[in-house]
Amino acid sequence: MLPLSVCIIAKNEEKHIEECLKRLSPYGLEIVLTDTGSTDRTLAIAEKYTDRIYHFDWCDDFGAAKNFCIQKASHDWILSLDCDEYIEQLDIAALAHCMEQYPDRTGRILIRSRFLRSGQISYEQTRVSRLADRRNFHFVGAVHEQLELRDGRTKAVYDAPVTILHVGYDETDSNMQEKSRRNIALLQAQLDKEGPDPYLYFQLGQSYRRLGDAEKALQSFDAGLSMEVDPSLDYVKTMVESYGYTLLNLKRYQEALGLTELYDVFAKRADFVFLMGLVAMNNGLFDAAVEEFKKAATMEEFSVDGVNSYMAYYNIGVIYECTGHTKEARKYYKKCGGYAPAVERLKCLP
Repeated sequence: MLPLSVCIIAKNEEKHIEECLKRLSPYGLEIVLTDTGSTDRTLAIAEKYTDRIYHFDWCDDFGAAKNFCIQKASHDWILSLDCDEYIEQLDIAALAHCMEQYPDRTGRILIRSRFLRSGQISYEQTRVSRLADRRNFHFVGAVHEQLELRDGRTKAVYDAPVTILHVGYDETDSNMQEKSRRNIALLQAQLDKEGPDPYLYFQLGQSYRRLGDAEKALQSFDAGLSMEVDPSLDYVKTMVESYGYTLLNLKRYQEALGLTELYDVFAKRADFVFLMGLVAMNNGLFDAAVEEFKKAATMEEFSVDGVNSYMAYYNIGVIYECTGHTKEARKYYKKCGGYAPAVERLKCLP
């Protein structure tokens, strides 16, 4: 058996925990569950899959709960998951190789988050550090906690052979808003305690976006981007893109054009190029918009599903339709496959 413990914290997760643990079972890994006060069937379900179940008194600190959980593991190597994260792919042999080769690095697993867009299921993917040797790493942060080296050195990362499906965005709007308000309170408390931090500002902005408060989201992103950040980090790329979308939501279209100053740095993945297509489109720069969407459709690196395929083609179709180029519009709508908005537009064209 691979000397790796899967560590999970839970509270009232009866909706998700069965599927989470069921998908883990075939791999024969130790499962360690720390409950922070469930009053539903979470514990009864978990007992079918593991006898390593512990209780932690909740103290508004996810990092503390996860550190407690990893200390209860039998093995030093840990893989940290949430209850709403389901294994899609996990290569045991490749994991064993990573554990041997990278004892002082964290493994970034691929998380595919599922959500609804225009009535269709779509996905956003990102890599997050979740695999590590607890002798060298621990969790830091009350919310959106991260693995950090215990000695304070800058951590090195690698891509671990694990893919996860995250279904947390399937929650009802009221549940998502409740979680966002909780996260905002925890993030603000951490900022008040520890001082300005670009990652915390990024997460704060994302939480405000989920609440629909674009003004506060923009303020948070502004604060994060005004600090020194590493443009190679995934969260920084996403923060820049979220900043741009927030400007568009606020109809500050000309201001969004200022993102062209960052083009050479961030136009390395399709999401930013797609965003710049939207910025050009909203400023009436249709030829430039078409070029950006066409470029996005050629790119391999992306986060949000569709920005380098059907959504880019759809926006090209919209531009051609609105400018009277019906034949070209039909061509690009057809390239969208079964994307519902494109299918509807095709029905309307002569």
